[in-house]
Amino acid sequence: MILVQRKRAASSRRNPGPQASAMDFALTTLRLMCLAWLWPVALLKGSNTQNQRRHKDVYLGENTRHKHGGRIDLKMKKSDSTKSLLIKSEQLLRIEDHDFAMRPGFGGSAIPVGIDVQVESIDSISEVNMDFTMTLYLRHYWQDDRLAFPSSNNKSRTFDARLVKKIWVPDVFFVHSKRSFIHDTTMENIMLRVYPDGNILYSVRITVTALCSMDFSRFPLDTQNCSLELESYAYNENDLMLYWKNGNDSLRTDEIALSQFFIEEFHPSYGLAFYSSTGWYNRLYINFILRRHIFFFMLQTYFPTMLMVMLSWVSFWIDRRAVPARVSLGITTVLTMTTIITGVSASMPQVSYVKAVDIYLWASFLFVFLSVIEYAAVNYFTTVEEMKKLQKGKLPVPYNASQAMAYDGCFHDDIDVSPFPELPTTPSTTRTIPPRASSTDPPPTEGTRLWRKRSVGKNLRFIMSNSYMIDSYSRIIFPVAYLLFNIIYWCIYS
Repeated sequence: MILVQRKRAASSRRNPGPQASAMDFALTTLRLMCLAWLWPVALLKGSNTQNQRRHKDVYLGENTRHKHGGRIDLKMKKSDSTKSLLIKSEQLLRIEDHDFAMRPGFGGSAIPVGIDVQVESIDSISEVNMDFTMTLYLRHYWQDDRLAFPSSNNKSRTFDARLVKKIWVPDVFFVHSKRSFIHDTTMENIMLRVYPDGNILYSVRITVTALCSMDFSRFPLDTQNCSLELESYAYNENDLMLYWKNGNDSLRTDEIALSQFFIEEFHPSYGLAFYSSTGWYNRLYINFILRRHIFFFMLQTYFPTMLMVMLSWVSFWIDRRAVPARVSLGITTVLTMTTIITGVSASMPQVSYVKAVDIYLWASFLFVFLSVIEYAAVNYFTTVEEMKKLQKGKLPVPYNASQAMAYDGCFHDDIDVSPFPELPTTPSTTRTIPPRASSTDPPPTEGTRLWRKRSVGKNLRFIMSNSYMIDSYSRIIFPVAYLLFNIIYWCIYS
């Protein structure tokens, strides 16, 4: 039975009926129609993909041509080999294999760290705050075997601040620093250079404001000694040894020009600092000597002061009865000297000792003040002299002393000033012969100086009775005394 059924099925497949043939034809027709409909879509998609690739190549070529001046660099199409440079550098330096929180050679001898400095500029020097601002390049040299790497060409590798934060670097700080910062335009000004043998160069650009203890006892003819001090903050001399890399050549300077100072000398030095709680530390010094330019202060202080003193002497040539003229001149010079002293004091720190400029200003102020006092004495003695003459009847009756003293050098219609009577030109005509000493007076002993005292008193009385002579003597005494003071002053302080 089974064989019969199989034979019938095979015969049926060999000789299909009309219905089966129609079905096969319909399926074949449907497949052809689907292929005919999908073929244009496939062609369109392929052309779009090819256009996109061509557009990308054109865009890349235009950008490359724009950056390289019209030349297309075929290397731009290759993959960037620096994408994983930091990762490769960290693997090369084996940063993850070591603990860089510890110094190199921990537990052994102190690690030597060489220092050299290049001073770029001294930005400002303040006498009021007693500090200075300096911009410098600080370079550190040391060896860390943990960062040694194999190299066939023995070339170093240079990094920026990003790698510095992952390794050990010396913790150098500035002693007596008020403010300091690392320049960060356009990036942090930090450079790290690692050599195959583990030697390291670490350079940083810093601006620091530090204290400078100044001595103003000779100001403005002074010379100031300032220093910038470098020291490790955490490591004492048992762990870290600071030293100048190239001795005296470790400190270099650019051409530095200051407005008020002349830099006489730059030199490095070395020392130790002791702290009771942590021990001894190595300390490096950047010493520089500043000498002040005097010309600015000559124009602003000394020359105006000299002119004011000389102006006060003009009153000695003005008539002693011209009260308004001489008083106003004296008061003007006194007030001007006060203004000069106040201006100089405002630009200086409040120190407890006397400065050289203070000595000169106050001595000049004393000369101006004495010229005012001189006229007060002349005025007083003139009044006393005229009152005595009025009482003795040597002046005419209609003479009024108040009218004479009101004379100010100008013509007045309402004041009648009588002329002075003619006085003898020599004092010998008015001198009276003193009475002889009585015979009971003891004779003067040998070596007595009573006659000198009597002569000085006579001279004083004579000057008081002839007050116009005070102005005559002042015209000579004041200039000579001021000239002598200037000679002594400039010989001591210059």
